Amino acid sequence: MENKAIDLLVHHIGVLVTMRGKDEPRTGRDMDDVGVVEHGAVAIRDGKIFAVGQEEEVRAQIAGMAVKQELDVQGRLVTPGLIDPHTHLVHGGSREHELSLKLKGVPYLEILAQGGGILSTVRATRTASEEALYEKAKKSLDQMLLYGATTVEVKSGYGLRLEDELKQLRVAKRLDETHPVDVVSTFMGAHAVPEEYKGRSAEYVDLVIHEMLPEVKRQGLAEFCDVFCEHGVFSVEESRRILSAAKANGFGLKIHADEIEPMGGAQLAGELGCISAEHLLAATDEGLEAMRDAGVIAVCLPATSFNLRLTSHARARAMIDMGVPVALSTDYNPGSSPTESLQLVMTLGCLNLGMTPEEVLTAMTINAAHAIGRADTVGSLEVGKQADLVIYDAHNLAYLPYHFGVNHVDTVVKNGKVVVAGGRLTAD
Repeated sequence: MENKAIDLLVHHIGVLVTMRGKDEPRTGRDMDDVGVVEHGAVAIRDGKIFAVGQEEEVRAQIAGMAVKQELDVQGRLVTPGLIDPHTHLVHGGSREHELSLKLKGVPYLEILAQGGGILSTVRATRTASEEALYEKAKKSLDQMLLYGATTVEVKSGYGLRLEDELKQLRVAKRLDETHPVDVVSTFMGAHAVPEEYKGRSAEYVDLVIHEMLPEVKRQGLAEFCDVFCEHGVFSVEESRRILSAAKANGFGLKIHADEIEPMGGAQLAGELGCISAEHLLAATDEGLEAMRDAGVIAVCLPATSFNLRLTSHARARAMIDMGVPVALSTDYNPGSSPTESLQLVMTLGCLNLGMTPEEVLTAMTINAAHAIGRADTVGSLEVGKQADLVIYDAHNLAYLPYHFGVNHVDTVVKNGKVVVAGGRLTAD
């Protein structure tokens, strides 16, 4: 049998966070169990983890094998690659002009009713070329990678007509094929009712169900379907119709639920067996219990509630205590959360959601991986999984959310290759 060489040995790790131990999403106290190994090392071969653990154990496992490249991290902190399970990456334009409205206290749904918000971005996205959308999204994806994200979910939803939804999804697919970051695509034609269907939401729902969903599936452009279940957007019944049709077409299900008002979106997520429900600021205990019982992952978005200047946030602490698996995400989008930094979200997760640093990292690694159906390949550092690692200019986990407003990432290894070194991109 051929004794193949180790491609990369990452060693002299001060604190190695592995997230090893369980196949299902972490809940309750298990979210604090991050699998810390002191004086660790990771051996990588063919883009996958060959050995991981204490350095002397790893070196014993690879004894006699050639090592092509070694990376001495000088006692720093190493974690699995971060996973951003909820973004709206592909879009035209920006919405900084809405900042003054927010400062004056104009509610989000009122901005939307005035033709702003999502509808403003829809107009910009429809007029943008596919190449322009790609270049804009690539720039943001580069930033996400620099901040430690190695897998990112990307939603459509700024086209709201078939040709423009497909345009967004083609850009996401191209990014997945050309960028080091893995991109997981979600169709979200039900992000808002477009202006040309104002007052005719039932007709638009029919368009989504009978034209958009089948064509997106036929072209293989998305794995999941999402819907914005909210007052003034899509009702619970409309959301049920769309998601039921998506399930019949073979899509995994996601839902923007109970962000602003307690609509019953969390209960619907449990009823339909969605893989995740997102936002959840207004979710009731009954809704969260339905999610828990159905194994739905709660994706909390603290940068959004922070940016909207809300005085209340998603009840992540209660969710964890109830046994609901929690993930965290940037919700990167041009309106309510224009940030690419998962490290900012770490701090907000601690300060505004009451989570521990360990719970925050769990929510950004293995639980986030489960929220996008990728836990079998990413989200933890285990033998056979994809070799996605982040090396920080820090020596313990608590330092990341504690020292906020800066980028702690020094090096990122993606699929066994160094793609960020010294805080700079090394790959095109």
